[in-house]
Amino acid sequence: MPKFALGAATLAAVLALAAAVPAAARSDTPQSTAPAATTTRHLSGRLPDGASWIADVPDRWNGTLLLFSHGYGPTTAQDAPSPAAGQALLAEGYALAGSSYDPNGPWWALESAERDQLATREAFAAAAGRPVRTLSVGQSMGGLVNAQLARDAGGVLDGALGLCGLVAGGVDLGNYQLDAEYTIASLLAPDEHLELVDFADQDAAAATAARLTAAVERAQTTPAGRARIALAAAYLNLPGWAPGQNAPAPGDAEGQEAQQYSWFAQGVLSFIGPARYSVEQSAGGNASWNAGVDYAGLLRSSEHADQVRTLYRTAGLDLRADLTALTRGARVHADPQAVRRLERTSTAGQGLTMPLLNLHTTSDQLVPVQQENAFAARVRAAGDGALLRQAYVARQGHCNFTAAEVVAGVHALEHRVTTGRWDGGTAPAALQRAALALHLDGAAFAPYRPTRLVVGRRHT
Repeated sequence: MPKFALGAATLAAVLALAAAVPAAARSDTPQSTAPAATTTRHLSGRLPDGASWIADVPDRWNGTLLLFSHGYGPTTAQDAPSPAAGQALLAEGYALAGSSYDPNGPWWALESAERDQLATREAFAAAAGRPVRTLSVGQSMGGLVNAQLARDAGGVLDGALGLCGLVAGGVDLGNYQLDAEYTIASLLAPDEHLELVDFADQDAAAATAARLTAAVERAQTTPAGRARIALAAAYLNLPGWAPGQNAPAPGDAEGQEAQQYSWFAQGVLSFIGPARYSVEQSAGGNASWNAGVDYAGLLRSSEHADQVRTLYRTAGLDLRADLTALTRGARVHADPQAVRRLERTSTAGQGLTMPLLNLHTTSDQLVPVQQENAFAARVRAAGDGALLRQAYVARQGHCNFTAAEVVAGVHALEHRVTTGRWDGGTAPAALQRAALALHLDGAAFAPYRPTRLVVGRRHT
């Protein structure tokens, strides 16, 4: 087995959250049938580092290749974000291809992903013919790969579509997750002395995640516990709209916390805990820190600050005392070499060389929509804001897109690549009309502006 293979128990914990998220919600617009079946040719092969690649080519290929970068998880080749989206895209004449990334490395495969995706394009061209146009498509961790390709692969690729992308990068991801885990460990399980970084293996990380989840479940039974859960959720950038529920009203602090708790109960920590170990393996050490963090200032930067204050008042708790204790007790230091390595392999936004359209659900429990805010700021600072567009789907769940939303995004990006102009095609109303006109499975594009990502650190 590969060096980084998981035990069955840990694998189940890591994947449990995906099973808990419902299928993509439909709009109220009447639906039509799925796209007609199309004849395809399936291709596969191996890359020099041992990665596998696959491709599907329709009998009436339109000349455009969609190069798909998959998300965090097993290093198995995928060439579409979902079976429904893949079927719809093939029916429209697009060819699909994607790689597994290096199968001998960790699931956080940023060391190899960009290289393997470009090598897959060359392998596809040798087997099926050189595409007229290649568009990169990336989902979740693959959305970070996609953003890196949009930065680095000008002249090779023509445009990029990101889906729920982890575009703030690995360093920011680890830091805000550490803040939430540290808050739970310090305020809800102070006697357990949990280690939050530098895990010995995946099972140790999963065990810590299970104990943190248990602490949250115990705390939910009291007003004081619920206030502290809300504080941890604010640091995690965790949305207050959970699957199967209506969005709570603005100012409904109790309703927001109840839905944040739903995310915790469904296994958020059981996903991000083992994932931290994988990131540490990729970085060669711990790349997260909280020493020197001002937790009061961090809360002030959160859209959930008023919710937390309300719940603390209701519980009769001293919020200032908890924030002071968190600040004074913050002693986690990062390995500087690991931080530099993660900055090199797992960041994006330092510039773009092609048009990039990012789509994100507004309530994403694993890759908060606020990551789009941080990414856009970096792109604008690099002077490439005109190349970037971002659009939002009003739905709960990570990467919870309909096939119609994905296809509409591909069409909008392809229009920009072909004409050199966005022409308003990425406005919410335009994307919604385009998606519904496909008569597939509905859409929920909506006006939205994400708030600031709560992270509180600066890095290169």
